[in-house]
Amino acid sequence: MQRVMVVGISSGVGKSTFAKKLANALELPVYHLDTFYWKPHWVEASPEEFSFLQREVVAQESWIIEGNYNSTFGIRTVRADTIIYLELPLRVCLFRVFKRWLKNMGKTRSDMANGCKEKIDYAFIKFIVTTYRPRKRKMDDRLQRFIESGANKKVIRLKGKKAINSYIRTLNKAN
Repeated sequence: MQRVMVVGISSGVGKSTFAKKLANALELPVYHLDTFYWKPHWVEASPEEFSFLQREVVAQESWIIEGNYNSTFGIRTVRADTIIYLELPLRVCLFRVFKRWLKNMGKTRSDMANGCKEKIDYAFIKFIVTTYRPRKRKMDDRLQRFIESGANKKVIRLKGKKAINSYIRTLNKAN
């Protein structure tokens, strides 16, 4: 595992936290797509800039890239050797989004661009709720295509908090 994508079913599934722990266990650099996509004060990067920044990272020999961003999924899958997919129930994801908002209110998280203070709004919650099930189906297809794209392509599906925590514990013991 040298080039790893960490993706998940939804916001609040724990992609950023998991990627940081994975980076520590594997001693690989971690990149959070939110820091490429968002500029200070929640200004979106242009599609060209967002793609360019990912191509720069993907060209490196080893990395962990965390985040979904469907529009640029293909940029990462070309060089990735592993995708780790996290899935938790919708209610858990929503609870975690609200918990994260309360915990970080008025602050910028380390996995976000500078000046992007934690926020939550109706549109974000609606996005999580309305895309959860369709994303689940779409992700199954994407993961299958990734496996079929090369002999050395691996998918690790971690469904549930126990599976996610157990995987990190196992990696830490191995190293």
